[in-house]
Order: sequence, then C-alpha cells, then structure tokens
Amino acid sequence: MPTSQYPVLQFDPEVLLQAQGQSEQGIRAALLDVDGVFTDGGIYFSETGETLKVFHTLDGFGLKMLQQAGIEPVVITGRDTTALRLRLANLGVVHAYYGVEDKLQVAQQVMKELDLNWGQIAAIGDDWPDLPLLTRAAFAAAPLNAHAEVKAMVHYVTQVAGGHGALREFCDVLLLAGGCYDRFYRQWVKPEV
Repeated sequence: MPTSQYPVLQFDPEVLLQAQGQSEQGIRAALLDVDGVFTDGGIYFSETGETLKVFHTLDGFGLKMLQQAGIEPVVITGRDTTALRLRLANLGVVHAYYGVEDKLQVAQQVMKELDLNWGQIAAIGDDWPDLPLLTRAAFAAAPLNAHAEVKAMVHYVTQVAGGHGALREFCDVLLLAGGCYDRFYRQWVKPEV
C-alpha cells in the first residue's frame, strides 16, 4: 500500500487504499463536477450578463498530471459557460458534458464508451446532483465546502474548498495511490548540480 513520504503531503493510508480502485487496472477515469469543485461555487456576472468563472491553477496542473498518469478526466456539469469551455479546452479535457441534468446517465454512457466499470472510477462533487456518481465510484471525494450530506457519503473530504485547490488535492490522492506521484514530483525537485 502506498504511503506518503513527502514532508507536507499526508493522507490516511485507508484513503490511499480506497483510492487505488477496485480493479487490477486501478482508477482509469475521474468524474468531475465543476461548480463548487473547479470553482468556489459562486456565480459571477459581468455588466453585460456574461457568466464569469475563476479557476485555480493548481487544479489545472493536477488535471494535466492525471492525464499523463492515464486517468481520463470526465467533466459532467449542470451548467454551460464559455469560460468553462475555454478552460477545459485549454487543459485538453476531451470528455466534457455541459448542461447535464442526469449525471448518472452521462457517466454510464462514457463508461461504456471507455470500457470501464465503477471499480475503475473516482469522482468528486459537492452537492446532491453528484450523489449518484459519488455513491457508485470506487473512490469518492468532496471539497471542504460541499453540502454536509455529500461529505457524509464520500471516502475523503479535501482540506481546502472548491476553487481553492480541492481538485488538485483530489488529483494528488489519486496520483499517490496509483504510484505516479513520485515520478511527477521528482521531475520538479532535482538535486542541485
């Protein structure tokens, strides 16, 4: 079982064990909500009525590492904004579904396309519409600012709120549990020459 050997990054060994998934292949896809996970959950409007979003760069880098580790990010969100579409395109997210009312139906469709089962799925969400995914996923997480009922149903609650690095923390757990964290970490922390 992986353990955290990094000075600041510490996760409960039971969380890491759960985050390995329930199949030999481990976690292969991460189902991601947007409002309250990628963002702080606030809805901001410009003077012209355009919806504005604020995204945390830590989260984006975490998603890039997930992709490099072979974990497919799948965004399923109830809202649709230009800002979100631009951000996900910039991050290279291929599987993004906007304006979704029935997240479970979309998740099952994507899993069928990718030939995955719930034992290979991790999910993070913050509110009741995410519960059908969170209660089925092999590993489920919620941001610190999630609804209390959601936090009670998941394997892990992040130490920070959505929009403030919660998604990155979720990615770190998956990378550490999957044995990839060290490889990425060492790319950036090299001994002085």
